[in-house]
Amino acid sequence: MPFGIPPSGGPLSRTRTRLSASSLTKYLRCEKAYFLSNKLGLSSPKSISQILGITLEDALCSILMRRPVSINSLEELKEWCFALAEEEAVQCYQTSKQNWESTAWRKDSQTWEEVSVDELTRKIRNGLHLFLEEVESCYLANGGPYLDEFRQQQNPHSIPSPAWGDEPIFPIPDKVRNFGLRTWAEDEPMVWQSKDDPVSWTEAWEIARPWVKDPRVHQPQRLFHPDGWAAGELDLVLRWDGKIRLIDIKSGNPNSKFAQSLEHQLNFYAWLWHETHDNQQVDGIEGWYLDGPDRVYFPVPSEDKINQLTIEYKSIHQDMLSLGEGPVRFPDSYPKPCNNAAGCFWCMFGEENTLQGFEHLKQVMDMKIEISPPSQMIGDIQSRINIRGKFTGQWGPLPNHYAEPVLGAMISVSGTQVTVEESEPNAFSSLHDYADGEVIITNALPGVWRGNPRIYLDSKSSIVSLNSTDNGDYADVNITRIGLMRTRANVEGVIVSIDHRSGVRLDEKPWSMRNMHIWDGNHIAEVVAFGSSITSQMLEIKPGDRVKIVSAELGWRSGLPQLRIDQRSTRITKLN
Repeated sequence: MPFGIPPSGGPLSRTRTRLSASSLTKYLRCEKAYFLSNKLGLSSPKSISQILGITLEDALCSILMRRPVSINSLEELKEWCFALAEEEAVQCYQTSKQNWESTAWRKDSQTWEEVSVDELTRKIRNGLHLFLEEVESCYLANGGPYLDEFRQQQNPHSIPSPAWGDEPIFPIPDKVRNFGLRTWAEDEPMVWQSKDDPVSWTEAWEIARPWVKDPRVHQPQRLFHPDGWAAGELDLVLRWDGKIRLIDIKSGNPNSKFAQSLEHQLNFYAWLWHETHDNQQVDGIEGWYLDGPDRVYFPVPSEDKINQLTIEYKSIHQDMLSLGEGPVRFPDSYPKPCNNAAGCFWCMFGEENTLQGFEHLKQVMDMKIEISPPSQMIGDIQSRINIRGKFTGQWGPLPNHYAEPVLGAMISVSGTQVTVEESEPNAFSSLHDYADGEVIITNALPGVWRGNPRIYLDSKSSIVSLNSTDNGDYADVNITRIGLMRTRANVEGVIVSIDHRSGVRLDEKPWSMRNMHIWDGNHIAEVVAFGSSITSQMLEIKPGDRVKIVSAELGWRSGLPQLRIDQRSTRITKLN
């Protein structure tokens, strides 16, 4: 099964709580780059290659999902799919250009004139060349071990390789609106030969077709670790010959500065397959480079290696979660910056002679940022608090504003009802274990949502029942009065990064998110707006602009403050 059912969360939750191939490889290259980009959420200007990497893969997979008709030789097959490459290259060019022009922050040194349809066609054809090698091998093997099953209309795979003429498979079909009313079929019927006939070239293409991410499926098509702490999204899964081979597609070549991460990435996928498929080991892991074309093979991790990776990944995941706490100093030497590893944009920020690519910040570094009332320094934002009260209600898991299912409860504090909620899924799974009597909650995170105070709990929080005999250590805890709990923040500084994301949730409802990072010369904080709170004024703000934000709602993400824009009460003023 090439994907599983999401254990928690929507599309916004995938980057900061679970170990993934991309977060792992970034962490292994540079811990500081991981902390700043993945945990703090700092974005960097997008490059053309980043945009094309996604659309080129989609274009190749779109052709793999097609069905050839009346093909009698390998040459005819090549001619057919190579002609489709030209069509897909035009669509890829147009889609990529639109994505590039709508990108919130892109590299000033790059222009779209660098891109050509001919070059995109060449790379798509290179990918097809690699797949045709599989088709030819399948043909020479007379269809492989599954030929008879296919001819009897019995697909040997629980999740078949998607094709444009077939109905797509959704991980959570009951979340898909109007599913039964949709028509998926296209005029690309598959005609199978008789039982004893030799395999045809169209059959070889159909059987060899790998599983790919189906573009019609808006839900996550990822493998999720049974315990929920790791996930991965595969590019291709080849299985026509009775073996499982995992393929990752790269738009560049094996000489890329990122190439050294490919083995770590594929090892992670092999490990995750093992963990999600009853300890089944894959038979091969490969990288396909579209600039070559090049196949790069790596040895499959042994059972002992898989066990070692389990220990290593768990340790790395825990280290990731423990990085950073409260307002983040920036620039700062922790974790230690690397020596300009691949993909590092921020980790050397503040070091001498490392402002290449930071044109919008060159003047900012020498600027004295003065904070005027009612603004406060980001470093002074209240973080951990202790409260005393009595639970009066419980619920969940229910979706939070990130569409992540979290546990919630109500606690009465001096006659005031306050919501208590996990900061992220499984951040405090014992929340519902405290139902009777008074409790003290320590190391909670103060916040607000839609105008109402809210207490967030994570792994550093704790709850102790005052009815228990083992509560002596909490007698002298400094209790925060609810009336003095800071739930909003006024900040002032320079916007150093900006990003925009949008899509659809599991139930196909649209979502959009704008995030910026504001720096006051000492500390940095993430500023986010969701949906209708993304105003035209926010869309005009660019990196390097100086702004004042008044009455931002205080929230938390992975233990770091997150200032949330409420269009009804938050005021943003551009100062320069």
